[in-house]
Amino acid sequence: MDTTKIDLWMMTNSKFFPEEKVPYIRDRLRAMPPERIDHLYALNLKDPTTITIVSVVAGEFGVDRFMIGDIGLGVAKLLTLGGCLIWWIVDMFLIGKRTREVNYNRLMQVVGY
Repeated sequence: MDTTKIDLWMMTNSKFFPEEKVPYIRDRLRAMPPERIDHLYALNLKDPTTITIVSVVAGEFGVDRFMIGDIGLGVAKLLTLGGCLIWWIVDMFLIGKRTREVNYNRLMQVVGY
């Protein structure tokens, strides 16, 4: 695969992934067959900053968890009003990390890991 395309894609999207996994992601992308590069551009990556803002504003209703695909946790958070607001407060600090992990798992599915 063309390393210029990989580097450009990584510069644009590295904020969506855990920082410690970025070098591994770059290596996996370089090993990916060239015909699969278009799949990278079709990924629906979630912005951790946006999800954190949503968590602050509407996290007690589980909206942040629904947005990243944690439907079961979203329902639980909705029914308990954010775990009596304790879960909501904790999630305001942790949801960005969880969003990056979800993005990483989606990428690994596309890459074929």
